Amino acid sequence: MKYKPFEIYKNKLKGPWVIICDHASNLVPRSIADGNLGINRKEMQRHIAFDVGAKGVAIELGKSLGSPVVCSNYSRLVIDPNRGEKDPTLVMQLYDGTIIPANKNVTDLEIDRRLDLFYRPYHDAIKNLINSFQDPIIVSIHSFTPQLKGKKTRPWHVGLLTSGDRRFHNALLKSFEKEPQLCVGDNEPYIGTSPGNTIDKHAIIKERLNTLIEVRNDLIKTDFDQKAWAKLIKKNLLQAKEYLDG
Repeated sequence: MKYKPFEIYKNKLKGPWVIICDHASNLVPRSIADGNLGINRKEMQRHIAFDVGAKGVAIELGKSLGSPVVCSNYSRLVIDPNRGEKDPTLVMQLYDGTIIPANKNVTDLEIDRRLDLFYRPYHDAIKNLINSFQDPIIVSIHSFTPQLKGKKTRPWHVGLLTSGDRRFHNALLKSFEKEPQLCVGDNEPYIGTSPGNTIDKHAIIKERLNTLIEVRNDLIKTDFDQKAWAKLIKKNLLQAKEYLDG
């Protein structure tokens, strides 16, 4: 089967939801350093290579909503699809204490090659899919590590990120804050503003409703947990939409 830098799970395509998973895979294609970035298998299973558990949550969420899911099919260490093309962290040379040997002396020419091979086809796939919807609500699923090296532990179970357009964000935050068992972060553990990232490209610039949901990755390691979180996210997405529609 011919390699593609993205996967699309079409489901019923009934909308309005479009699910995106930027960091779905830790795959290093053969066209990059013969498939080996120079770090060991244990490192490639860490959050530095992909968002642990996020793909399972995204796929299950798409199934339950009857909505399409677009997933990347390459590691964020190859090139990060959730960065602008001019972002200095587009190809990481050092991430959470780990040096990436294959990226250490990466050239502008090599970055352009990776953009053409992986980044741009992925974003073209998202654009083409979203353009088939009248009024899409874009949901980007990510996960975060409970603790970066040398940093404080992160208390949040889930974080909701926004890049200035708080229409859907506020409604979703209102819904999630009614979950007494959860510690919910508002623009935690990251700030949602990042020019040229996925939400910026496909939602903010087009004034489309959107949210980026970060789930702590120790909570979604198993299929069971991924399905449970997908169910919880679905409930809150639908409730948020009701708030907006009401």
